Amino acid sequence: MNQEIDVPRVRLVAADGEMVGVVAIRDAIRAADDVGLDLVEVSPNADPPVCKILDYGKYKYEAQKKANEARKKQKIIDVKEIKLRPNIDDNDYNVKMRNARRFIEAGDKVKVTLRFRGREMAHQELGMNVLTRVRDELEEMTKVELFPKLEGRQMVMVLAPR
Repeated sequence: MNQEIDVPRVRLVAADGEMVGVVAIRDAIRAADDVGLDLVEVSPNADPPVCKILDYGKYKYEAQKKANEARKKQKIIDVKEIKLRPNIDDNDYNVKMRNARRFIEAGDKVKVTLRFRGREMAHQELGMNVLTRVRDELEEMTKVELFPKLEGRQMVMVLAPR
């Protein structure tokens, strides 16, 4: 802004938004001083750079307001975890599925963790069957982001909302 602009010529836009044209930098600064405002470089990559006569404090305030509004509108996606066992009972399974549906409808990802204990490691196909059942039940509202894979003593799958 003002004396920090270090190019010989700029494309000047007046305070009312009217295009003045390409002028020398000192003429542009003088025009801004005459009106009592600042000369602000709004497009430094253009050839020649575009400068506008405006109130810099107000310009910064408006930019900050826009950034805050954009930050307010973005959705933060959480990863919710549901823990299962290979020989889970039907009622327990239904409760877990109800929670998973609620998480998906809220826009969160669901990490389904299936833990094996002791001799259950010998029957990993049972765990795979449970994860396949979960995937099939939630198929219309989710897509599989991470297919089931074994990590140590647990099998993990991640589902994301469609």
